[in-house]
Amino acid sequence: MDSYYLIVKLLHILSAIVVMGTGAGIAFFMLMAVLSKNNTVIKTITKSVVLADWLFTFPFACIQFFTGGWLMNYVGYSFNSPWFEVVGSFYLIVMFAWFIVVWIQYRLKNISHQADFDVLTNQTFKRLFRYWLALGVIGFTCIMVVFYYMVVKPARFY
Repeated sequence: MDSYYLIVKLLHILSAIVVMGTGAGIAFFMLMAVLSKNNTVIKTITKSVVLADWLFTFPFACIQFFTGGWLMNYVGYSFNSPWFEVVGSFYLIVMFAWFIVVWIQYRLKNISHQADFDVLTNQTFKRLFRYWLALGVIGFTCIMVVFYYMVVKPARFY
């Protein structure tokens, strides 16, 4: 096997781990911050999750995109195959949800940093947090579907 192929495949796998791990970590700490009902904790974590998404999720999702395309081309998988349509569609859903999530995170951060009151009494904060949580569940589910198809690669989809 070509050493470039193995390096790109390793980068693809490692970037998937970083994206999934960062997403799970961000979700856990954001949820714990809100459940703490502590404004100082919420302010700190909302600022940190925005930063973590830009430092880890975004660049490694880009690596996923480029290494995935390179691997498909190298192995000879068709970009018109049903397999790619499924994987590509779920990837696009995840990325679309992620952009909305980041926008929501900025809003949550701004609300929590402007608040001279208990941030959890703010109806906009509570509504946005529920949307953030729902989009996180959707994104996580879609990533699991992508992982399944990446590993199983059902023959009928080629």
